[in-house]
Order: sequence, then C-alpha cells, then structure tokens
Amino acid sequence: MKEDVNISFLNEHGIDTEEGTAYTGGKERYISALQRYYRGYGKNRNALEGFLREGNIQDFMIKVHAMKSNSKMIGALEMASAFEKLEMAAKENDRAYIDENAENALLQYDALISLIRPIGEMNEVRIAGEISAAEASDISERLKNALDEFDDELSKELVSKLMGYPFRPALKEKLEKAAGYITEFLYDEALPLIEEVSQGIEG
Repeated sequence: MKEDVNISFLNEHGIDTEEGTAYTGGKERYISALQRYYRGYGKNRNALEGFLREGNIQDFMIKVHAMKSNSKMIGALEMASAFEKLEMAAKENDRAYIDENAENALLQYDALISLIRPIGEMNEVRIAGEISAAEASDISERLKNALDEFDDELSKELVSKLMGYPFRPALKEKLEKAAGYITEFLYDEALPLIEEVSQGIEG
C-alpha cells in the first residue's frame, strides 16, 4: 500500500484529492491514476499539437473529451474545465475559440504534469489484479484481430483480460457492452466499442 505517500501538496495547488480519491475508489487507486495521467503526457500532448496543426477538429474533439474525463478523475477540475470548453468549441466548429485558447490549455497541462511529477516518477503503484497500459494495449490489439477472425473463444478470453485495466467509468461501461456483444456473437457491434475503449489506454 502507498497510504504513506503525501498528496496534500496537490490540494495546495488546486487539485481536489478528495474528489479524485472518491472517483477512483481509494488512495492507492488514486495514486495509480495520477501515475497513468503523468505517463500519458507525451503521447497526449503530441496528439493534440498534431491535430491542431492539421486542423483535424474531429480527432481533436475526441482527444480533449478523453483528457477532460481523465483530468476530472484525478481531481484536476480546472484542467477538466479547460478541456471541456475546447471540446464544446470543437463540437461547434468554433475554431476562433480553439485558436485563442488551446495554447493556454496546453501550458496549463504542462504545469499540471510538473506538479504531479514527484508521484508520476515514483515506483509504479499496481493494484492487485490490475494490468498495465502496455498489457492492455497488447490485449486490445489481439482482441481486435480475434474479432476480425470471428474467433469466439479467444475474443471472450481477451475481453475478460482487458477488464483488468482501470478504465474510467464511461469506458468501462462500453467495454462491458462490447463483452455482451461478443457473448452474443455480434462482432461487428463489438469492434467499434473496442476501438473506442483502446483509445482510453494511457501511457
């Protein structure tokens, strides 16, 4: 257990650790979520910058939606609000708002990552029965291939293993829905859900 890890400094900088702990289900799970958030930084920031550079508003919207949810999960409510405003602007194709505010949101993201770095760089906290982001990514790719090949037994086995990754609640629900489709041999319905769920794997 990591009950001795000091997280009080986060509250002093506007992070609601009580909200994050309640959302994730306990202090140890909260610390694990902070570490996943930290490890996903490079990939997420590069993706956002790429979508902005390309003018790819659709994928930008999908990414900031995920980052809004992830920020809320760790109690970074101001960060979540900034990403939510960008998401709403993308939905309305309000490029002027995005152009004016995206850079400030990214700088806010940089500052948040610097804040949680001491926890992000600790030895990884793993919850019993929980799989890592690397394992989840590998399993999701194998699962997509199994669905393409209509491999019933392997698909059931892999979707069960993927349940071991700590997805945020909305994605967990989609994974459970996909598992139901797989049980009913509805692979075409399951595949897009697995694609969406796999985008939520951090790190």
